[in-house]
Amino acid sequence: MMGYYGFGYGIGLFGWILRILFWGAVIWLIVFLVHKHRQTVNNASDKTPMEILKARYAKGEISKKEYFEMKSELSKK
Repeated sequence: MMGYYGFGYGIGLFGWILRILFWGAVIWLIVFLVHKHRQTVNNASDKTPMEILKARYAKGEISKKEYFEMKSELSKK
């Protein structure tokens, strides 16, 4: 069957360009999501124990008494 090109992603060079663009976008998306996840994990671990304690007190997770007890423990170290 001469002259049959089918109905794929395109004919010739245009089809290859579309495939390259598609896979490039997929790879870029994966790299972007992995990088974003690593930033999130690193930002969570950048806080000092005192900053974490202050944030917990501000959110109401611990009482004033607990806050000062933990603060004195942290200042001993």
